[in-house]
Amino acid sequence: MNKKTLVLGASLKLDRYSNIALRKLVNYNHSTVAFGMKEGQVEGVTIDTQLQQYQDLDTITLYLNPTRQKEYYDYIIGLNPKRVIFNPGTENPELYQLLTANGIDYEVACTLVLLSTNQY
Repeated sequence: MNKKTLVLGASLKLDRYSNIALRKLVNYNHSTVAFGMKEGQVEGVTIDTQLQQYQDLDTITLYLNPTRQKEYYDYIIGLNPKRVIFNPGTENPELYQLLTANGIDYEVACTLVLLSTNQY
């Protein structure tokens, strides 16, 4: 099943987990969009450096530490995804509460593991 996903904190660096996840999402045929600090392309997906109002998102997978996430709280909630995945190092109880209050599910998990084990 195709789950449109936003990689929030995407990197052009091949060794970064956000980059690996972006490539794996594309390889698993999930519609993928990305936001990061540096514009570029990964597997044909443009990394946007300006916030976009992406439509019909199933998942936002986070690759920003909790301190950096704060400025994106309203943005994440406003996109109204079905779920947010907190990858290792992004765990944030404050954002969990905000998501729950807005009816958005979240998982503390690793996108790469979820994809590899067909649990995405």
